[in-house]
Amino acid sequence: MIRNQKIEMIVERTKTGYSAYAKKYPIATTGKNLPALKSNMLKALNLYFEAEKKLFTENDIKITLDLPQFFEFYKVINAKALSERIGMNQSLLAQYIGGQKTPSPSQTQRILKSVNEIGKELAQIKFII
Repeated sequence: MIRNQKIEMIVERTKTGYSAYAKKYPIATTGKNLPALKSNMLKALNLYFEAEKKLFTENDIKITLDLPQFFEFYKVINAKALSERIGMNQSLLAQYIGGQKTPSPSQTQRILKSVNEIGKELAQIKFII
């Protein structure tokens, strides 16, 4: 039985949109865009675990992307500015993003840490109204 654990879903880009599959369960789905994919993930999870009477929400899903997928989803993040912020060579980060090179786990954590810091900073911003 599933209790208070997130289900990890690996998300990939396809020619027609996106696909996702559960890392530990035989669950897979597709969607034309990320909101549709998330909705379909929830439907698939709830159908698979229907007998356990557990209703999944978005908070129960852990979405996992590789670095190129992340930058495809979040094009608003400027790779040049990010490379400057973390002190990484811009062309190296571009190679990671383009899939020409694979970052080491420590490089991936370094990039993710900076992205998370930016997210926290943005969440704290208030505009004068």
